[in-house]
Amino acid sequence: MTRTRLKGYFETSLAGLTQPTRSDWIFALRTVSAGLIALLAAYALKLDHPQWAMMTVFIVAQPVAGMVLAKGFYRLLGTLVGGIAAIGITTVFGTNPWVLVTVLAIWIGICTFVSSLLRNPEAYGAALAGYTAMIIGLPAFGQPHLVVDLAVARCAEIVLGIVCAGLTSRLILPKLASDAIVSRLKRCILDLATYAGGAFSGGDPATLSALHRKLVTDTQTLGEMRAYARLEAPSFAPRAHPVRRTIGQLLSALSAARALHSHAAPKNAALIPVRSELQALVGEMATKPGALDDTTPWVARLDTISAKARQMPDASTDQGDRVGTITRLTIAADFADALKQVLRGLDALRAPATRPARGSRQPALVVHRDYAGASRNAVRAALATLLVAAFWLTTKWSEAAGTVILVAVVSSLFAARPDPVQVAWGFFKGTLLALPFAFLVGQIALPALPGFGWFMLFVVPILVPTALAMANPRYVGVATAFAINFLAFLSPHQAMTYDPGPFFAGSASILVGILLAIGVFIVVLPADPWLAANRIVRAMREDLARLCLHERVPRRSAFESLAYDRINQLMPLVQNAGQKGDAVLGGGVAAVTVGLEVLRLRDASQSHAIPSETALSIANFLRGLARELLFRAPGDPQTSTVTVARQYAASIAQRNGTGELLQIAASLRIIAAAMEDFPDFFARDKG
Repeated sequence: MTRTRLKGYFETSLAGLTQPTRSDWIFALRTVSAGLIALLAAYALKLDHPQWAMMTVFIVAQPVAGMVLAKGFYRLLGTLVGGIAAIGITTVFGTNPWVLVTVLAIWIGICTFVSSLLRNPEAYGAALAGYTAMIIGLPAFGQPHLVVDLAVARCAEIVLGIVCAGLTSRLILPKLASDAIVSRLKRCILDLATYAGGAFSGGDPATLSALHRKLVTDTQTLGEMRAYARLEAPSFAPRAHPVRRTIGQLLSALSAARALHSHAAPKNAALIPVRSELQALVGEMATKPGALDDTTPWVARLDTISAKARQMPDASTDQGDRVGTITRLTIAADFADALKQVLRGLDALRAPATRPARGSRQPALVVHRDYAGASRNAVRAALATLLVAAFWLTTKWSEAAGTVILVAVVSSLFAARPDPVQVAWGFFKGTLLALPFAFLVGQIALPALPGFGWFMLFVVPILVPTALAMANPRYVGVATAFAINFLAFLSPHQAMTYDPGPFFAGSASILVGILLAIGVFIVVLPADPWLAANRIVRAMREDLARLCLHERVPRRSAFESLAYDRINQLMPLVQNAGQKGDAVLGGGVAAVTVGLEVLRLRDASQSHAIPSETALSIANFLRGLARELLFRAPGDPQTSTVTVARQYAASIAQRNGTGELLQIAASLRIIAAAMEDFPDFFARDKG
């Protein structure tokens, strides 16, 4: 794969980020149309706050139908839970304002804690349950008998917006998550072929690193779409498992390709043919139009290459390092097998079959939950809400109620983001930008020219470009904030009046609330993405230690799925950290290789074909590896584990061992090489 092709690939990708596509235009027009329909329906139903129906459409708007349904479902669920909480809290504590706001702040903290432990869209629903109680409870302050009516009205407005957004996204030129998964997976396979071609031919390291990062990011997107597709169509459920397994195989292939690139093979008769055939295959796959329409020829060629790579080379063809040759051949075979499984996963998505019953045996692995980060987020959200609420109660400033609500929303909704200050600042910029547009339309134009026709004339030219920006990942945060707050400031009703005093007072309370939330993120228990990243890396090392020591050995697919999940959590924390972040991500992908080789050693140690002393040596090595993973700190000298691995592999070669013994030696060398490539990743952090 030439450097020119790699460069052209990225230039094309970047160009696609700035030019709206046909699907972007469909999304924009569909979203604006759904918003107008929701507003008309809210007018017809005489809802008190019709803008919430239209705002909900823009809040849940997503390019893919399944994503709309997922976000809409959890928004509805969060609203219902928040409404019930508001009714209960206001009914019990509504007579004492200080107790009321304290309990509401504690509720927000609890919901923020739960949200921080979950993933989107579940996390969104949990956060929404927290601040919805505040949105409903504060307007009922001093009038607890109104809280039920407020909760019912809010739920009705939300349901109306969700129904309009969901129906239009599903019925009007829909973009389905199930189709998007197949399309994204095909793109990932071609990107993997491009990366492997560059790796096998000695491509530009910087370009390869960028493509490596993109592939890891795309696996994250595939994982998210998997959940959306299941909500979009229950018939997709049998294909959800192949998606997860295929993502794991994709990471395995990526890890093997990186290893072959990092450890360039010496020129010898055994390795050159396999490497050349792999390079030719991935080069042809990356450049051939419609290459993935039929995977059968590729699978057959990969089977042939894998079988050739797994043949023991004749000792006479080696040039002094037989184990090194077998190690590289093993990695090449692993790449071929993993790529073959990815292609089969693509076929399974396009032509799903009934999934066989799975065993009840549980893997010896655990899902990572960042309880420390979740606790920090909960304390920060509750404390910020309580402090601003105390200011409101002390000063009696009526508009400060809006400030309290915004502080609760921002400090809870953005709490789990890797950089909450940056996200909240983008939200503030979108909100500030919406202010003059809302004033011109809501305070100047519509009072003079009332009616829904004039409303459409003024609003559509503003919201369509906004929705186009929402379809662009680069601008989605600011654009979404603009759309939501433009409608909040505008507060469309059938009879619009010129009343700038309340308009500016309410707008100021919203802006002040966002700024206060940003200040809270900066001052109160500030988040450090690297602390969260280190906790995930520690969990990955603990996973490997469990593979070494635990009595139960998980299936390969179970480990790959968990490893992809870890990298999925790690990616947003380090993706903007330059070379340091690339090193962590590289170590994460290398951990996949280490884990698979540990599983291979565990399987070999249980084989009756190897001597008992060899099985005992493997067990001793794995115990030493577990100690290395759990107790060595960055900067500390490596223990003897890596040295033992290389020495033991060399001793097997000197004894001219059998094929199985040489495969054990190759696994030891692969583990040693991965740990030497990323020494700090495989060391316990000092914190």
